[in-house]
Amino acid sequence: MRRFFTILLLMNVLFISSLSASDAHYKAKKKDVTQKNIEKAIEQEKKFAKEQKFYKGKEYDLKSNEVDEKTIESVPDIKPDYDFDITDVYRDDI
Repeated sequence: MRRFFTILLLMNVLFISSLSASDAHYKAKKKDVTQKNIEKAIEQEKKFAKEQKFYKGKEYDLKSNEVDEKTIESVPDIKPDYDFDITDVYRDDI
């Protein structure tokens, strides 16, 4: 009977030590995952800040790309071709 309790005690000690070792491994892994998520979030924030800087346009000079309205008047209108037949699309002999 004494031998049974000794074996049971040893098994208990081994089980508890394996749990604490796996717990330490789990905490280290969780810390790595957390660090990766933090780095990922920082990269997303940098990308967002860069996009916002572009959308606000404070640092961009867009005056050179403005179009004079007088030049638009000289562009001819292109009339759409309303004489379109969908069957021409599916013909094989063309």
